[in-house]
Amino acid sequence: MAKRKMILDLDTGIDDSLAIAYALGASDVDLIGIIGSYGNVVIEEGGKNALKILELLGHTDIPVYLGESHSSTSDHFDRMEVSANIHGQNGIGEVDLPEPTRAIESESGVDFLIDAVHQYGKDLTLVPTGPMTNLAAALKKAPEIATEMGNMTFMGGALTMPGNVTRFAEANINQDAEAANAVLTSPLHSTMVGLDVTLRTLLTKKETQQWRDLGTTSGEKFADIVDYYIEAYKQFNDNLGGCALHDPLAVGVALDPSFVTTIDLNMVVNTNKETYGRTIGDDNRLNEPTNVKVAVMVDKDRYLKVFMDYLTNLFKEN
Repeated sequence: MAKRKMILDLDTGIDDSLAIAYALGASDVDLIGIIGSYGNVVIEEGGKNALKILELLGHTDIPVYLGESHSSTSDHFDRMEVSANIHGQNGIGEVDLPEPTRAIESESGVDFLIDAVHQYGKDLTLVPTGPMTNLAAALKKAPEIATEMGNMTFMGGALTMPGNVTRFAEANINQDAEAANAVLTSPLHSTMVGLDVTLRTLLTKKETQQWRDLGTTSGEKFADIVDYYIEAYKQFNDNLGGCALHDPLAVGVALDPSFVTTIDLNMVVNTNKETYGRTIGDDNRLNEPTNVKVAVMVDKDRYLKVFMDYLTNLFKEN
């Protein structure tokens, strides 16, 4: 079976690290590159974290690029305090990993994405799990990629429940609502994996203990990283008993859409002050063909089983 080409667009914190591991653990994926973004950490730190995670997992062949370092409407990025609380100051749960032996690629992540779409077309899957700034910049520079790309599944947004940064906004969308709106109102077809489903998909210390029991470096390090995340979640919702698998669920859905139930919509992202970052149906396009599938329910037990199979097998080897 031919492997599908995949690019991850990440602001590498803890759940982004799990997304990388999921993509590496999936036998039907050829991860051709990672594009760094800002969000959980500043862009340079996120790029370095991606290199560290790839090295920990024995994949020093996958290039890491940097995209835009701040939103499309600002000239700098200030990391939110809540990001440091959830992901740790270093973005990976204060776990110390060796400095990467490789450097970030010199080509811009935006140009890498455009070139990859032109090269692979419908065989390419893009999974953004941070702000949409890089993708919006690529669409602005090369609008034709909107109809050439095979699959775009993103982690972000909230349709049927409140946001996690404000009442209206989920964190990734809130970083650059203008970019997200440009993407969702473009001809590009996408699947939204938002808080509606990611908050139902939890990992607990029972699972991280299984990784520790493997006796491998990667199993132990990932258990340490995720246990930090689980403890951090208690600050916000002590009833969950675990941490949400935001970013790796998006990778899972990109590969197997049957994990979720979706509704078809045309969407807009609010950019006004009062409801900034809100992802909502577009009442101006009610009768037009839709371009966004919004995940509203998830088969969490089946997903968690696949997630654990992929990551545990990966950690056994490193």
